[in-house]
Amino acid sequence: MSETTRPRPQLNDLAHMRDAVLFDGPESPHKLSRFWMLLILSSIIAAAGVVADSTATVIGAMIVAPLMLPIQGTMLATVLGDRDALIRSLLLLVAGAATAVGIGFAVGLVVVNEVVASNNSQVASRVSPGLIDLLAALATGVVGSIALVRRDISDTLPGVAIAISLVPPLSVVGLTLQSGAPDQALGALLLFLTNVAAIIGTGIVVMAVYGASRLAAPPADMRQIAHKRRNTAIALTLMGIVVIVPLTITSVQTAQNVTRESTVHGVAKDWGADVGWELTSVTTANGVIVAKFEGDGGRPETASLESALREAGIDPSDVEVELEPTYTVKLGPAADSGGD
Repeated sequence: MSETTRPRPQLNDLAHMRDAVLFDGPESPHKLSRFWMLLILSSIIAAAGVVADSTATVIGAMIVAPLMLPIQGTMLATVLGDRDALIRSLLLLVAGAATAVGIGFAVGLVVVNEVVASNNSQVASRVSPGLIDLLAALATGVVGSIALVRRDISDTLPGVAIAISLVPPLSVVGLTLQSGAPDQALGALLLFLTNVAAIIGTGIVVMAVYGASRLAAPPADMRQIAHKRRNTAIALTLMGIVVIVPLTITSVQTAQNVTRESTVHGVAKDWGADVGWELTSVTTANGVIVAKFEGDGGRPETASLESALREAGIDPSDVEVELEPTYTVKLGPAADSGGD
């Protein structure tokens, strides 16, 4: 064996990597039963955690979830040029993702209240991914791929499982679909696809850096090598386009919403102080900025608010004002005698 193909001491050999993430060989039935058992349980835990708005429960689901295996299997099969393993990994990934979405949808059927971003922080944190989420996913994907290649840092895998969010976004997809919020479901699905693309893309790069592809049987000629590299480049480019374009659009929209909300907040707060109403929140829902106030119940004039918004560069038709009256009731004997 030449120096270029001999595994370095700190690297796992090819057999170990295949056994870790590919579902083939005599142990495949055992691997599949373990995968489906953990996937179903982690999906139930994730859906319950999202409904309960419990971060700890959702983190528990991340640790249990086995979806990273077929994703890394897809990456390894791509690097090795193993078409059969690639097809098996992709089918398992799609089937697993669909199962997690279905379980989320089923859990939503037994929940009384709608599970949407406006009333659940777990949903809100997963329906508007941006470029910063891609950055985190890329870094986490690098760590996960290195942990697969190098035997001396495999202990980091639990941390990778927590950092890379796979099953919880799929649970959010199912829950928000059941709640009648398809736009939020698409946002959560985009987050999942971002993480998948990051793991596969960074994994291919990491494998190239460590020379893992040379551990496999060498191609017969240079044409095969060029063909393999071209296919890899095409796959990476397509994944980048599919993920980066919508994430960029979402990031720009989020930045615009934050700027508009900040402007409306300043104008609305001053107006509220003048008319005796207290501003409690400013949020954006379906492209409309909602400013919520609390006050004594009297209906204030809004002409001055509309004028101030126009001066600040905000179209008043894009703003909705919600007035929530507050009442003070005195309790005790004095209040009872006063009512006689």
